[in-house]
Amino acid sequence: MNLGIYSWGHERRYNDFPTYFRNLFSERVQKVSIDAGFTCPNRDGSKGVGGCTYCNNKTFKPTYCNLENSVSSQVQKGIDFFAKKYKSMKFLAYFQAYTNTYAPLDDLKLLYEEALQHPKIVGLVISTRPDAVYPELLDYLAGLSEKVYVMVEFGVESHLDRTLESINRGHTFAESVWAMEETAKRGINNCAHMILGLPGERHEDLMEQARVISQLPVKNLKLHQLQIHKRTVLEKQYCESPERFRLYTAEEYTDLVVDYLELLNPAIIVERFISQAPHDMLIAPKWGLKNFEFVAKVEKRLAERDTWQGRLF
Repeated sequence: MNLGIYSWGHERRYNDFPTYFRNLFSERVQKVSIDAGFTCPNRDGSKGVGGCTYCNNKTFKPTYCNLENSVSSQVQKGIDFFAKKYKSMKFLAYFQAYTNTYAPLDDLKLLYEEALQHPKIVGLVISTRPDAVYPELLDYLAGLSEKVYVMVEFGVESHLDRTLESINRGHTFAESVWAMEETAKRGINNCAHMILGLPGERHEDLMEQARVISQLPVKNLKLHQLQIHKRTVLEKQYCESPERFRLYTAEEYTDLVVDYLELLNPAIIVERFISQAPHDMLIAPKWGLKNFEFVAKVEKRLAERDTWQGRLF
């Protein structure tokens, strides 16, 4: 830090994604979600059945994402939705639902390139699992990223294999490390998605997670609080044994995030701190906070503690 300017080049106390994105693009850029009909290897029997214990994809899928609509149609509907709010902007096609690299490479190319045909689409964000990418696919994405913005978002969730097993992920943390390293060495933007508060994980585990993630070639990071959603295995487990769960209050989680940020590599860009499920799908915790309201809480707490991302890195 120098005269209030941190190593990431501005005065905010963490390396935030909106500032990075504004500097990367000359105009406003928005993600439009796409459901291309994928499944997951822990759903179809390849590595398991039932999916992740916490997962209900309906909690984050916009209404325009409908399998009856083609990729092109979903892109257009998403653009039309945001065009009502903003007159001039570009878009990223966000392949979001389930595992969006879980198909033959030729099929993936058709889907991705169909989305890129729209003149307002300037790149792709591809949500997937670390065990569902492979060298040939990554080589293709590396070539694509020389022409348009490409981000591969990996559901890492935890650095502890015992946790990954308990939530039925079907992959190990070593596979996450491999995926991060392979994307980074090809120059592909990557993002690690982590859930804070999974059953059995203590505060010291999460602080160690921050240290471990900081040693990996992670470009972006998404942190989400654990939420119990309706119609999930986690809902059943929570109802049967609520004592197994450490559900944070908003104030507790704010302090947890600040503790995490202090240990986090300052080069890592932080995309978000929380997830927002529709109220009628959420069992707990019910904070009633929007993303920007929680960001304000974190920034206030960082200032109160006179600390910043990477202070203890």
